[in-house]
Amino acid sequence: MISEEITGGIYNAPKRALLKGAGLTDEELGRPLIGIANSYTNLFPGHAMEDRIARAVAEGIYMAGGTPVEFNTIAVCDGIVMGHGGMRYSLPSRELITDSVETMVRAHCLDGFVMVASCDKIVPGMLKAAARLDLPCILVGSGPMLPGRFHNRNVSGVDMEESTAKLASDEKNWPEIREMENCTQISCGSCPGLFTANSMGCMAEVMGMALPGNGTIPAPYAARIRLAKQTGMAVMDLVRKNITARQIITEESLKNAVRLSMMMGASTNIFLHLPAIAQEAGLKLSIQEIDELSKQTPTICHLSPAGRYFMVDLDEAGGVSAIAKQAIEHGYMNGQTLCVTGKTLKESVSHAAVRDTDIIRSFDDPHSISGGLSVLWGNLASGGAVVKSAAVVPEMMKHIGPARVFDCEEDARNALLNNTIRKGDVIVIRYEGPKGGPGMREMLSVTSALAGMGLDKDVALVTDGRFSGCTRGASIGHVTPEAMDGGVISLVEEGDLIEIDIDSGTLNLLVDEETIGLRRQAWRAPSMKVNSGYLPRYAKLVGSVATGATMQEQV
Repeated sequence: MISEEITGGIYNAPKRALLKGAGLTDEELGRPLIGIANSYTNLFPGHAMEDRIARAVAEGIYMAGGTPVEFNTIAVCDGIVMGHGGMRYSLPSRELITDSVETMVRAHCLDGFVMVASCDKIVPGMLKAAARLDLPCILVGSGPMLPGRFHNRNVSGVDMEESTAKLASDEKNWPEIREMENCTQISCGSCPGLFTANSMGCMAEVMGMALPGNGTIPAPYAARIRLAKQTGMAVMDLVRKNITARQIITEESLKNAVRLSMMMGASTNIFLHLPAIAQEAGLKLSIQEIDELSKQTPTICHLSPAGRYFMVDLDEAGGVSAIAKQAIEHGYMNGQTLCVTGKTLKESVSHAAVRDTDIIRSFDDPHSISGGLSVLWGNLASGGAVVKSAAVVPEMMKHIGPARVFDCEEDARNALLNNTIRKGDVIVIRYEGPKGGPGMREMLSVTSALAGMGLDKDVALVTDGRFSGCTRGASIGHVTPEAMDGGVISLVEEGDLIEIDIDSGTLNLLVDEETIGLRRQAWRAPSMKVNSGYLPRYAKLVGSVATGATMQEQV
């Protein structure tokens, strides 16, 4: 055992003394030491019950003959940090989480570990750590929350955002807003639709790094606690068999995760996270590959925010396992990849069945013959840009309009709220990429305002920033190269025509090359928006969004 580096032999007596000082017995020190990387915080609902999840995991480890040792990571709630400077820390926090898990596991010679994670950057941050460390390990989340109820309809945080944007300008609507805020987030867990947290939780299943049910079992259900106990037992089986993360995270399992995201119409943030996880595993997953897989993969689910169904509905319809079983049967997934169950993916989902064909459609009757996410290319995005095409209304799949140019999210939001944006406009928000932000903020305050004001069917948004998983509309992000790197988005001027064609996969600035060249000669990079602390260091080290916005490639 690795842990014998600190528990075995007479010369480790001082270390054993410290471990005994924490309450561990000789019997416990003779077993494998299994870390529980817990992202618990009581600040927001996504992680509020992870203390219970961690205790259940520990019980499972004990039952299977291991000794659990718990440590914590940070966790950022994108919903709370949205729309202000705090959002700059969201994506960079992913790298800190990866590094902290590595530090604790390696420093203390742990034999394996369980990752307790739920929200947007925490799941990919921990999966990056899993790929980096290549030890027996497994992920379990706290699960999605239940949708709220307001005026006889199911609601989520995106409804809260959009209603606030629509109603807040008139004080007479404030009582309704306050009523709604008490009805929206009704339980612990990650946001109830197919937003980034739940997208990653579902993909962890078909990647093989989480047990079946991880992505969909609602947080308040007793089944979630049972899953946590089973996770603790499963990691001990991985330790005994020496099944490590890189045996599970492979080129084929990552493609399975991409395929699932397309079938479900998942968050655009997967374009950041899956390439980053691949890189830690010594693999490559380009956005070009993701785009090709999208073109080959039908969309068979229409979940919130694109549709009316929530994660609890998907769970009742058969969950991720039912989708995967059907996908394997139709040749859309590789069923021979290894999972933390110790079985192949095909074997792990063999029990599943589709129980509602409205929620999980057949591949013979898809919502779309291609995936719910698309990559756009053109002179405005020579390195690519991404859009959640499943959440774009048909009339905005092709659009030409004049650019309304803003150098930060706040200015664009204020223009919207001051009613200076007109139907047909293309809002351009730049210097919000990983370097320019710094930190690549989500533009939810703007996309929610567009939807709430009824402009999402008439106005497009193009940015080198990114979007929340709950974004809908013609919102095109991840524009590469970003403005701070001198990408063409930095050269757009007010009134320039921008052409968007999602069906054809193109994004172009309709300005001649000579004019673009003259503008490039005159362009100078602006000063950094933040000049102290972690973010300037992050900006200096972070790479392109096209390769996952990781820091490792430039270290």
